[in-house]
Amino acid sequence: MHGEHGTRGTGGKRVTSAQEDAYLEFVAERARALYRSAYVLAAGDTHLAEDLVQETLGRVYAHWKRVARADSPAAYAQTVLVRAFLSLRRRRSTGERPVGDLPDRAASGPDTALRLTLLDAIGRLPPRDRAVLLLRYWEDRSIEETGRMLRMSNSAVRSQGTRALVRVRALLGDSLTDLVPR
Repeated sequence: MHGEHGTRGTGGKRVTSAQEDAYLEFVAERARALYRSAYVLAAGDTHLAEDLVQETLGRVYAHWKRVARADSPAAYAQTVLVRAFLSLRRRRSTGERPVGDLPDRAASGPDTALRLTLLDAIGRLPPRDRAVLLLRYWEDRSIEETGRMLRMSNSAVRSQGTRALVRVRALLGDSLTDLVPR
C-alpha cells in the first residue's frame, strides 16, 4: 500500500508517503502566509524572509508527525517562524541593517507610500517588538496566544505592545498625514 512504504526523514525517522503528501499539502496552503509574516518581521528584507520561511518549513518537516497531530499546524508553524526570527536576531553579532534597498518588484496602489513608511518604521523596532506587533495586529492573535508563542506573560505582551506602538508613532511623526490619500 502507498502509505506503508516510507522514505527517510530527518534524524533517521521514517516518514510515510501519506505523511509526506500531507506535509507538501500543508506547505502549498501555508507558505504564502508564512512568507508575508516573515517579510514583516524582516522589515522588508526579502532574502531574510525567504530564509526564515525555509528554516520554519525545515523545522516543521523535522517534527511533522507531531505537527500534524497539533490542534493547529498553522499556528505551530507561525510560532516556529517567530521563534526562528527572534533566535536569529539574538545570534547576530552586529546590528547591521541594509538601507536603501529597493523592493524586488514595484508596488502599486494608493497606499504604497504609507505601507513602505509603516514597514520602515516597524523595521526600526527591536525584534521582539516587531514580533509582538506582527502577532497581535497583523495576525490578529489574542494576548494569551501571543504570550504563549513568545513565551511571555500576558501583562508583558500588553506592555510591550503598547510601548512598540508608541515607538512606531514616534518614528512616523507627522509624515504619516502626508502619505494618507485625500
